[in-house]
Amino acid sequence: MPPRGDRAPDPGRAGVSRQRVLGLMRAAAGPLGVQELADRTGLHPNTVRFHLDRLVGEELVQRHVVERGEPGRPRLAFTAVPRPDPARDRRNYQFLAHILAGHLSGTAEDPAQVALEAGRTWGRHLVDRPAPFRRVTEQEAVTRLLGILDEIGFTPSPAPEDPRRILVPNCPFRELAEDHREVVCSIHLGLMRGALAEMGAPVTAERLLPFVEPFLCIAQLGTANA
Repeated sequence: MPPRGDRAPDPGRAGVSRQRVLGLMRAAAGPLGVQELADRTGLHPNTVRFHLDRLVGEELVQRHVVERGEPGRPRLAFTAVPRPDPARDRRNYQFLAHILAGHLSGTAEDPAQVALEAGRTWGRHLVDRPAPFRRVTEQEAVTRLLGILDEIGFTPSPAPEDPRRILVPNCPFRELAEDHREVVCSIHLGLMRGALAEMGAPVTAERLLPFVEPFLCIAQLGTANA
């Protein structure tokens, strides 16, 4: 059932709002309540509860009971589950990525173009080329592109008002992009272009708008050149 007192979260925006809620909890010094999160996000409290229930179910957030010390129901508060320390659990690929991105930024004559071509090459590698003479529809191409981005960790979704706008609420390379946006975002744009080109799709990725909100990037698709 949709949250009482508010509309059900729009499927295309739910992921964006949920990432905002999670991001606030990860940045907070202590537990946050529903009303605190509602005040900081501008969302209705019932919508916040809906997202918190999902995050708890995904084991990204923990629910705590806070005793009031006075009559009434105990207060619920929420904290983000600590993310694994990559230095302890696996090789620190992020450190290596910073080194390589920094080197490219500092040595290439046109770092964005080099990164774009690298992404395009990998994008072609990530998809299977259609059979000869088979035409891929725009809807099919976008669906396959969303699947590729989702596997990488971007949790994308088409914008409800415009299927050629892809909402990307989660960048798994966010920290790297903050320091080397020109390189990282160009790789991601090239990856989308390469994947769509390999499919023979009638659309291409025209541009990538990074961090239009703290936890949202937008990819704009357009008609591919014949």
